[in-house]
Order: sequence, then structure tokens, then C-alpha cells
Amino acid sequence: MVRRTRWLLVLFPVLSLAAVSLDVPRLREHLRTAAILAFLLQLALWALVAINFWLESHRKRRTESDAASITMIRAFGFMGKVVLWSVILLLALENLGVDVTALIAGLGVGGVAVALALQNILGDLLASLSIVLDKPFVIGDQIQVDNFTGTVESIGIRSTHLRSVTGEQLVFSNGDLVKSRIRNHKRMGERRVSHTFDVVYQTPAEKVARIPEIVRRLVDTREQLRFDHAHLVGLGESGLRFEAVWFVLSPDNNLHLDLQQSVLLDLLRRFETEGIELAYPTRTLIDQRSERSFRA
Repeated sequence: MVRRTRWLLVLFPVLSLAAVSLDVPRLREHLRTAAILAFLLQLALWALVAINFWLESHRKRRTESDAASITMIRAFGFMGKVVLWSVILLLALENLGVDVTALIAGLGVGGVAVALALQNILGDLLASLSIVLDKPFVIGDQIQVDNFTGTVESIGIRSTHLRSVTGEQLVFSNGDLVKSRIRNHKRMGERRVSHTFDVVYQTPAEKVARIPEIVRRLVDTREQLRFDHAHLVGLGESGLRFEAVWFVLSPDNNLHLDLQQSVLLDLLRRFETEGIELAYPTRTLIDQRSERSFRA
């Protein structure tokens, strides 16, 4: 702030104080006006230093921890500078004898007109503020918006960019994102996995009763999995329907797929050993004339 002090601007307040002892009313009045204008300009320069210092300090702190808020911090800095210069300009005009009341009223009416014309842009701007403050996601998170899934690349003032799992870039307006239901896959503490399968009706009841325990043991042998339940849940069209549910103790999708494949392969091997046959969609047609049946 000392380096941004302009000594020429400080000179005018000094001259105004020195002119108090002079018996020249007009000169004193001119020097007083010049001193006020110089002080306002110097005050603006000091305020700009403070704003820039705040922006830089927050940018350094949040670059690694919260990169998404950098854009919003810059927007706040820009709006702060606009407000600062607007206030300085109005104060300067008032000291020059201009009636700023009508000017402020005109600016208010003009601001309403501009806001109505730019309501979509302003809506996206306020939505970006909501995203930065509420943090439903940050840069690097994998999110799902409706049927689209991607990794957040940038959060701007008007739009958010995602890189989809198939490689293309997805662009969403911030207003649409705030109104959508967002699934943040990166913030999952664990992943729930549910599978249903059918075994044929000809399976003996003793073997049917052992199936939940078989599934439980296969899941419990893996440290990254937590068994929830396995039950006979219904009588399907083609067989006895079972439901098995377990949790993967990690949000990693690749780990989830690897463990799921491992469990299902071991389940197939165990069923083969136990003589348990999985059912597939079939229908039995009975020909009463020939008393024969056909499975299809």
C-alpha cells in the first residue's frame, strides 16, 4: 500500500490545509474540492491493493484444496472492483456539485432492465455461486447428471465442463445443474451390489437351503467386501429366485467389477460342484393328444 501511494495526490490535501490561513475563499474552495478528489482516488488505489492481496492469498491457499472456487474468487474480485469504482465515481460527482440522486435512480431503473434482459446469464451466475458455496462436487469428482456420467474438468461462472466416460466433453449450464439430481460417485463410502439369479425347480430343498450360506462364505472370504444378505425371494416363471446383496468397501469402480467377477465365477464353480443348476427362461408345452411335453 505504501508503494501504491501517489505523493502528488497527497499534496492536494496538504495544500488545502495550508490554505486555511489564507483569506482567499475561492482558492480555499477549489483546493478543498481538489483535496477531496485526490483523497478519493488515493483511497481507491489502496482499496485495489487490498482486493488484489485478498485474491492472491485465497488463490494460493485454494489452488490445491478447492480449485473450483478460484473462478468464483476472481468473479468476486471483479465485482468488488466495479463496486469500488462506482462508489468513488458517485462521491466524486457529488463533491463536484452534481446531483447524484437522479443518477442513482436512473442506474437503478437501468439495472432492473439489464437484469430482466440477462436473467438467464444472471441465473447461471447465481447457480455457480451456489455450487461453489454448497460444493455438491469439485474438480476431479465423477458425477452423474440424469443419464450422463463424467469427471468434472472445470466450474465456470456460466457453465461446468465434464469429460464423459466415452471421451467427449459435456457442457452443462450451472442453472441446469442446480435443478438436476446429481450423483457424486467419488463421495461414496462404499458401493452396494445386488444380484438376482434363478435355480431350477428340480433342485432338492436341502441344496436350496444351503445356497444363502454358500454366497455368504464366498463374500466373507474377501476383505474388501461386506456381506449383507442372501435369500430366496420368490418363485419365478423359470425357477427359484434368489437375491444376494453385498457392499464393496471402496468407491473404486474397477475394484467393484473385479470383485464382482471373482465372486460370480466362484459361485458358478461351487454350483457345479454341488450339482445346482441355474435356470434360464423356459416354457413347457403339453400335447394332450400324444401326452408328450416339450421344453422351449
